[in-house]
Amino acid sequence: MTEYAAPLREMQFAIEELVGLPAVNTLPGLDWVTPDLVRAVLGEAARFGEEVLAPLNRSGDLEGARLENGVVSVPAGFTEAYSRFVAGGWVGITAPPEHGGQGLPRLVGSAVGEIWEAANMAFSLGPLLTQAGVEAIDRHGSDAQRETWLPKMVTGEWAGTMMLTEPQAGSDVGALATRALRDGDRYRLRGQKIFTTWGDHEMAANIVHMVLARVAGAPEGVKGISLFIVPKYLPNDDGSPGPRNDLRPVALERKLGVHASPTAVMSLGDGDGAVGYLVGEENRGLEYMFTMMNTARLGVGREGLAIAERARQQARAYAASRVQGRPLADPAGGPAPILRHPDVRRMLMGMKAETEAMRALVYTVSALLDAADRHPDAAVRADRQARAGLLVPVVKAWCSDRGVAAASEGVQVHGGAGFIEETGAAQHFRDSRIMPIYEGTNGIQALDFMRRKLLGDRGRAAAALIAEMRADAGRPGPAETADVRAALDEGAAVLDEATGWLMETARDEGVETAAAGAAPCLEAFGTVAGGWLMARAAERAVEALDSAGDDAGFYEAKLRTARYYAAAVMPRAASLKRAAAGAAAALADFDEALL
Repeated sequence: MTEYAAPLREMQFAIEELVGLPAVNTLPGLDWVTPDLVRAVLGEAARFGEEVLAPLNRSGDLEGARLENGVVSVPAGFTEAYSRFVAGGWVGITAPPEHGGQGLPRLVGSAVGEIWEAANMAFSLGPLLTQAGVEAIDRHGSDAQRETWLPKMVTGEWAGTMMLTEPQAGSDVGALATRALRDGDRYRLRGQKIFTTWGDHEMAANIVHMVLARVAGAPEGVKGISLFIVPKYLPNDDGSPGPRNDLRPVALERKLGVHASPTAVMSLGDGDGAVGYLVGEENRGLEYMFTMMNTARLGVGREGLAIAERARQQARAYAASRVQGRPLADPAGGPAPILRHPDVRRMLMGMKAETEAMRALVYTVSALLDAADRHPDAAVRADRQARAGLLVPVVKAWCSDRGVAAASEGVQVHGGAGFIEETGAAQHFRDSRIMPIYEGTNGIQALDFMRRKLLGDRGRAAAALIAEMRADAGRPGPAETADVRAALDEGAAVLDEATGWLMETARDEGVETAAAGAAPCLEAFGTVAGGWLMARAAERAVEALDSAGDDAGFYEAKLRTARYYAAAVMPRAASLKRAAAGAAAALADFDEALL
């Protein structure tokens, strides 16, 4: 398996030149986040990812997590790596300073997160969920809960999870059966949860589970769900872990990938009932859980970017070293690396272009969320939140799907060797395949995009973004980017038609008919949104070339990659728009017996 190298120059370009760090460090409380500081943070993160986490990726996959006699064991090296991760302060990198965090913006946190996820996907899932739990408690918990739980979660001394899914409910959270009975100022929970990522382990002194359950007498469906803090160990008065709570892992799932991450079946209340502490008000749990879910969904989209980067690096290195066949342009010459063959170059260029587009989109949404949290103008905060809300399901679905595609393409570049586990290409593909499924399947993201993000605000946020894309495409620019601007203009027109079709079909023919085309529309939106940011990257590259010096090769590659995206990737959007309408028409009144 090729060693991972964090793409620091690409990250710096995306943060400083494309997203625009000044748009973030001019927000209240972030003036200290300078380019030099960001580069130093990324450099240290890269060192840790490359030297500590990446070497455990393959061995962790082979060894896997185990459950023996009620105790979950993680692969060799993981506990030591986690201790070093905690000592480095990496868990709380974006957490509020008042709880012991470093208070860095989400933009920087996303770049650091990309490094963890590319270096070791299985390891990275734990800190991601802890960070999501911190955000949920900070936003919706009481002062006492923040004081009790956040300091040790922010440091990583205590880990966090989400317990949502149940065997009979799956993605239908409203059908959950876990019950919570009041017991004074706390509750007793009974039920079973499945698919609990990092549901149990011994790396942290305690695990703080965020659990959805239904209080006795609550309404049925999603309106009767409450959110509880359910720790593995009940805290003593001095804050140290005390007696074991009444919950335990009863099995670990045998999975396609991310073997080192223990995905647990958890039983709550086999005895007196698992003690839980209500977050906020009863029956508002799903609302609160969405704070965690949106953080996790952005994180999953970032995982798509990360696995694409890791697979791309490995495929590029293999193609440069694997000698096979003769170049078509020189058939009389000797054997050459497969990197010389046009189809291999097509695959590698596609991986590179989409990876750069994903990075730009993930970082852009992260910066939008920073502004939504901190901008002094309430109207600007609302505008940034609306755009981020529109794009979160796009990031989750499009980036995770393209991450799987890139990992699959990486296997293809390796040829038969890619299908053999020893090369490591297969692991990236296996690890990637969960991403379109968890934290809400990509079909659910498409429904959310249609119902809440388009119909919910009558398409205003989408229309504003499309108008900005068209404005970018219509501005005069250098001749070198004329083809990129033309592709963006066409893509924006496609999005205008696709979103209009989706809303009109939902209104006139019903949401069920429209839903058959929602996923292709969402994919088209991601494709064009990525192209919009690649167009901005191309403009910036042309601006920088005259004075680039030693960086001229970097900017030339940036321009050529953007032009490739415009020529070879953007045209997919038009076919996706047609596929959306075609699917809806073909599936209308479709006899289920024919499926």
